Amino acid sequence: MNITQIIEHFSNYTPLNSEEIECLESKLTERKVKRRQFILQEGDVCKHISFVVSGCFKMYKVDTKGTEHNLQFSIENGWIADLGSFHSEKPSELYIEALEASTILQITRPDLILLYTNFPKFDRIFRVLIENAFVSLQKRVLQNISSTAEERYLDFLKTYPSLFNRISNVQIAAYIGVTPEFLSKIRKNITTK
Repeated sequence: MNITQIIEHFSNYTPLNSEEIECLESKLTERKVKRRQFILQEGDVCKHISFVVSGCFKMYKVDTKGTEHNLQFSIENGWIADLGSFHSEKPSELYIEALEASTILQITRPDLILLYTNFPKFDRIFRVLIENAFVSLQKRVLQNISSTAEERYLDFLKTYPSLFNRISNVQIAAYIGVTPEFLSKIRKNITTK
């Protein structure tokens, strides 16, 4: 297992020493995931936080009408987990599915707590990661209640430029809260401006 990528990722926050790296490596599990394979399904407890080495994932909920609502996409150097289920150890209402063949590094809740306890740097790093995710979520909620569908689409393109060519319009529509047909109208309207 090559953990260079995750070490470099953590170094963006604070460099790790050799003891921290050795302990981290002993707690990570590498997993290869096929396209359309789930790493979490509704009703399961989320037992891992996953770091994306390569590939692309979506986290979503399916409502009672069978409509999919995408909450998050995660690509290289990103993290994905249902944090509510992970921390409460209760069944998830969400799915996490690979949109591409992917490689992830996973860590369990007990092992993450062990890292927090024995190496305070990990506690600080994950706190910043969670804070950043919370800020993004706040921004998205505000945008969903105060922006037009076109504004949400344009913000999606600006925020996630590397995702545009990796996911389908159906996935983008499910993220910004419109039907694929309405997204086509938005795209057509933008190109005629």
